[in-house]
Amino acid sequence: MVKKIEQLRSDAGEKVERLRDETGEKVDRLKAETGEKVERLKTEAGETVDRLREEASALAARVKPRFRGVIHYYSFWIALALGIVLVALANGERQTIAMIIYAAGICGLFGISALYHRHNWKLERSRAWMRRLDHSMIFVFIAASITPFALLILQGTLAVTILAIAWGGAALGVLLTLLWVNAPKWLSVAVYVTLGWVGILAVPQIFDALGWAALAGLALGGILYTAGGIIYAIGRPDPAPETFGYHEIFHSLVTGAASAHYAVIVLLVLPFAS
Repeated sequence: MVKKIEQLRSDAGEKVERLRDETGEKVDRLKAETGEKVERLKTEAGETVDRLREEASALAARVKPRFRGVIHYYSFWIALALGIVLVALANGERQTIAMIIYAAGICGLFGISALYHRHNWKLERSRAWMRRLDHSMIFVFIAASITPFALLILQGTLAVTILAIAWGGAALGVLLTLLWVNAPKWLSVAVYVTLGWVGILAVPQIFDALGWAALAGLALGGILYTAGGIIYAIGRPDPAPETFGYHEIFHSLVTGAASAHYAVIVLLVLPFAS
């Protein structure tokens, strides 16, 4: 009897231990499965949040301020008309080529900008490519603005150097825009401003040819371009985001700067028209 009792106790103890082991294994397995589920849910939640952020960003880009692109839309038509005037005033092949390059550059800048900003692009791929084209045209316009001075005022090595820097920089800028889609604004603006102020190398020659009025116009344009670039880079001031925000201020300053430089271009071409 005593032996049977001991045997029963031993069997019962083994069963208890076995049950403890099995229960522990089940608990560990459930913990592991729960942890995996939690991690999977965290990952899925993170991906969902990222996707929603991207969709919100794309939606915000499509919901444009009321005046987005309006300034450059009207600037395009004015630039087209005034560009025709410049070409008409030019005398001879060299001057005509210079004015055509300048007119094409400024019309391309305002025209592409107006098209990109005024149209509601439904396909994200189309919008992204138009954005690249819009930003690329800034580099082309800078080079086109420098070209008339290099062709009509500068001589020899300096003329070639200025043209090489302007168009070489424009080409590199376009490549930067096309290849580095998410480049920070400050970097693009830094390249714009640096390339734009290359013309300072020709100040003595421009002064000799056109005088203080031309230098004042070029300086005013350069300051307006620079101020606009800084505002675009920092996104401030942003007075009325739904109607007239920082981007519209940037566009206004670009238009003002282009107007100042156009006046200088007129001074440049008038002697040849007389």
